[in-house]
Order: sequence, then C-alpha cells, then structure tokens
Amino acid sequence: MSQPVTPSQAQAEFRQGILFGLTAYGMWGFFPAYYKLTDTVPADLVVSHRILWSVLFVGLFLWARGRWPEVREVFRQPKVLMSLMASASFISVNWLVFVWAIGNNQVLDVSLGYFINPLVSILVGLVVLHERLSIGQGGAVALAVLAVVLQAVLAGGLPWVSLVLAFSFAGYGYVRKITPVKPTPGLFVETLLLFPFAAGYILLGLGRGVDALVLNDLPVLAALAGTGIVTALPLICFSAAARRLPLFMTGLMQYIAPSIHFLMAVYIWGEPLDRTRLLTFAIIWVALAIFTYDSWRRYRAKSRLAARS
Repeated sequence: MSQPVTPSQAQAEFRQGILFGLTAYGMWGFFPAYYKLTDTVPADLVVSHRILWSVLFVGLFLWARGRWPEVREVFRQPKVLMSLMASASFISVNWLVFVWAIGNNQVLDVSLGYFINPLVSILVGLVVLHERLSIGQGGAVALAVLAVVLQAVLAGGLPWVSLVLAFSFAGYGYVRKITPVKPTPGLFVETLLLFPFAAGYILLGLGRGVDALVLNDLPVLAALAGTGIVTALPLICFSAAARRLPLFMTGLMQYIAPSIHFLMAVYIWGEPLDRTRLLTFAIIWVALAIFTYDSWRRYRAKSRLAARS
C-alpha cells in the first residue's frame, strides 16, 4: 500500500514539475537557433539525419533505463503500431516544414503556427471528437480564423507555413492522445518506422554524389548528430513535468516556445514585422488570452467541484 503524500512532498513535486516544464518549453523555444547551425544543409537531409540520430539516442536511453519491454509491447499490438505510423507521418511533415522555415528565415511564421496550434487543437476536438465548444473557445477560434483571413487578404496569401505547422502538430497531438503508449517509447517507434525512408534517402543522395553525410563539414555533422539529443531531451522533460503538474499549468507553458521564437525572429535575426503581421499576431494573442481565461475558469470550477465531493 503506497504511503500518503505529505504537503512538503507535494510542493517539492510541484517545483520539480515547474522546472521540468520550463526546461522542456525553453529547449523547444530555442530550436530555431539550433537549426540555424544546419541551415547549409537542405531541410530534407536535416530531417533524415534527425530521424536516424533520434533512433540511436532514444534507443540508447530506453535501453539504459531498462524500458525495452515497452517497445516490444508496442510491436505486439497492431492497432497501436498503426496509430504510431499515422503520428509518424504527421510529425515528419511538421519537422520538414519547421526546418525548411528556419533555413528560409521564416521564424515568425513558425512562431505564429505554434501560437495558433492550441486553437487548431480545439477544432480537431470539435470535428473528430464532436466536442462542444464553450463560448470562450468559440470566440477564440473565431478570432483565429479572422486573423488568418486578414493575413491572406492583406498580405496576398495564406500563411501556409504557420497553418501546416499548426495542423500537423494538432493532428500529431490527437493521434498520440488516443494511442496507449508512453511518450518516449512512442517517439522511438515513430522514428524507427521512419528510419528506412530516412536511411534510404541518405543512401540515394550518396549514390547521386551528394555529400548526404556532410563529412566535409564536421561542425555541421556534429550539429546533425545532436538532433537526436535535442529531439528527445525536451520530450523526456515534458513527460516528467506532465506527471507532476495539472494540465492547466502545462497548457500555460506551451506559449513559452512560440514567444521565444517571436523574440528571436524580430530582435536577433531581424525578420520584418510589418503592420499586417503585427495585426495577425495581436488578434491571435487576444484569442489566446480568451482561451486561457476560459480554460482557467473551467479548471477552477472542476477543482471546486472535486473539493466538495
């Protein structure tokens, strides 16, 4: 029988959760800076390397933690494996567009995509799970649609990078939510499923005389090898945070990464923030404020109900 958790232990777990969460979202926030190290390599090769090195690093991590039985269990469940094939497809598209956008100086569009993502997730819940929208959620989604339409009309085109990132990550999140597998073993199986395609693509490049292994630039090769670590570490930290924090807290933290993207894009890389883009961001920020307040209000109501029962 487990021992009851004391208030001091609960506070310590909460502080650890905050630390893990800030670490995870902080690392995700600085991803664009990391992938600037590899911007001399085509995005498709960067993603291929990311898959290969993720398989190696995550596999070693699971082996060191004695968690290989969790991986074997996935391969005994065809339905789980099929779900992970779907999530692998979503995340590969997300990675490819993300890396391409970084290499083409479109970090502001990356930031916008991840700001929009929570609102797109609401749409996924509405369409796929037939969830009912609260008034706050409905208003937030309507503002997000308005922002995208204004961007399309005033700037002369849809912010396709932002939309692809938002929808691919929302799709990934939905599939992983309904798939009964823990985050790290799930990531390993996803990248393992993508491994033959990534390895084949690199071999194809080598056969055509392309330096697909980037052996002529060792610092860049080291950065590519490090993609396995930077892919896995934030996920491991996030998993540790999610076990210790209420969902509302992790939901608030998800704005850290796109905020860092935004600040770096404007103040480090000098991407232009014209009036149209600023208006788009302003409307999205208002939508997120409404969404966050609505989430907080419903979280408080559930907490009071739980306390009374």
